[in-house]
Amino acid sequence: MASQNLSKDRDKLFEADALQIKKLRDIVEKMLSEEKLIIDNLLHPPQEILTKSQLISDKVARFGGSWSFIVSFFIILVVWILFNTFAPMRDDFDPYPFILMNLVLSCIAALQAPIIMMSQNRKDEKDRKRSENDYLINLKAELEIRGLNQKVDLLLEEQITLLHANQTDQMQVLKRIEHKLDNR
Repeated sequence: MASQNLSKDRDKLFEADALQIKKLRDIVEKMLSEEKLIIDNLLHPPQEILTKSQLISDKVARFGGSWSFIVSFFIILVVWILFNTFAPMRDDFDPYPFILMNLVLSCIAALQAPIIMMSQNRKDEKDRKRSENDYLINLKAELEIRGLNQKVDLLLEEQITLLHANQTDQMQVLKRIEHKLDNR
C-alpha cells in the first residue's frame, strides 16, 4: 500500500513537471511566432509606389548632390568662360560680365532647389515612419519582456506551491513509514 502511495506521488510529480514544461514550451512557441511576424515585416516592408514627378525629383536630387554634377558643372562653366573670353568678337554670345551665364545659373538654382526639397521632404517622411516603427518595435519588446516576467513569476509561484504540496505529501509518507517502523 505504501509503495502504491509512493508511486502515485511520484506520478503526480512527473505529471506536474510535464505540465510545467508544456506551458513553457507553449509560451516560447507563441513568442517565436510573434517574433517571426515582426521580422518578416521588417525584412519585407511594403513597396512604396512613386509617381513620375517623385521619381524625377529623386533622380535630380541624386544627381544634383553628386560629385559628377559638381565636376561636370564646373567644366561647363570653365568652357563657357574660356570660349566667351577668347572667342573672336562676332562668335562670343555672352561677353564679359557673363550676364547670360548668371541668368542660366540662377534659373538652374531656382529650379533645382524646390525639386531637391520635394525629394528631401519625402525622405523625411520615410524617416519619420521608420522612426515610428522603431518606437513601436521597442514598445512591443518592452511589453513582451513585462509579459515574460509575469509568466516567469506565475510559473515560479506554481512551482513553489507544487514543491510545498510535494513536501507535505513526502512528510506524511515519512510519518507513515516511521509509524510502521515504530509498530514493529
